[in-house]
Amino acid sequence: MDKKHVISAYLYSRMDWKADRIKGEYLTHINYSFALIRDGVLSAAELDKLDEIRLLKKRFPHLKVLVSVGGWGADGFSDAALTKRSRALFAGSAVEFMRINDFDGIDIDWEYPCSSDAGIMARPEDRENFTLLLEEMRRELDRSGAKDGKSYLLTAALGGTAYTLRFYDLESISGILDYVNLMTYDFTHGSSTETGHHTCLFAPTGKTGAPSAEAAVKICLDSGIPAHKLVLGCAFYGRGWDVTDGSSNGLHASVASPCTSYSYRKLALDYIDKNGFRRYWDDHAKAPYLWNGKHFITYDDPESLGHKAAYARDNGLGGVMFWELSQDHDNELVKALYSLLG
Repeated sequence: MDKKHVISAYLYSRMDWKADRIKGEYLTHINYSFALIRDGVLSAAELDKLDEIRLLKKRFPHLKVLVSVGGWGADGFSDAALTKRSRALFAGSAVEFMRINDFDGIDIDWEYPCSSDAGIMARPEDRENFTLLLEEMRRELDRSGAKDGKSYLLTAALGGTAYTLRFYDLESISGILDYVNLMTYDFTHGSSTETGHHTCLFAPTGKTGAPSAEAAVKICLDSGIPAHKLVLGCAFYGRGWDVTDGSSNGLHASVASPCTSYSYRKLALDYIDKNGFRRYWDDHAKAPYLWNGKHFITYDDPESLGHKAAYARDNGLGGVMFWELSQDHDNELVKALYSLLG
């Protein structure tokens, strides 16, 4: 594999997977999700497949496996980042856990500094404190790396819209992180009132200011993040709604039901050109969608991932990452990314 390109998988402990079913030869990194923060320190109570992770590392020695901390609705970050003492406490606990369990680094997924949208504690000073927290973690990782003769990784998952990217001092944190994992998905979500692409590469026709992967990359580049540190997000799941208006095959129509999430496996088996659903392609957005006359589904597939991988390659980005590995179907999506970046 071309070592210049990252193919990084988030792997969620609560999903149904086994190490012997994972095709690690298609990957460079795995972010094992999620550890949490409790009482100011890393808590691994949710990580119940550490034995499987050890087997995975044994099968694929080239894989860099990071422990990912946080996720949507995960609290504790604002308090952990608040003071010099709290930052040192958390960083020490996280690095100790990483070393004991033979991980290769730590991924921080704080959604989001300065924002209580996920029902978590938020403070105006989170933006600055996030940078300070990463600095403390970088120091602790480097100290431990010097002792262990290793170079430990530090990455972070950042929101992929203009709204969320304003919560970070992008230029400052880019000098600390090895990679910036851009969550360029969930552009439409549970609070959306209109259907749309949830993980498009480009903005759809007539929606110039709409979120897109390209728009997020541009914000990061303009803020001083080097292209080779940017890792573009892909979605191995879809989102769907019933709609009130069937115009445009359900695209950009008012929603009439709560948002439903679908694994790509479920879509491939039961929805894509099946059971009354037809696949459509938005060539401007480089994104597929499904429609059956009532229900609209937005997702990534091999074709859209091919465009994302080519975009990452052609624009000198670090590579691609995705949520979440166990939702693939017969490694169809992973192979699509590997075919262009491997």
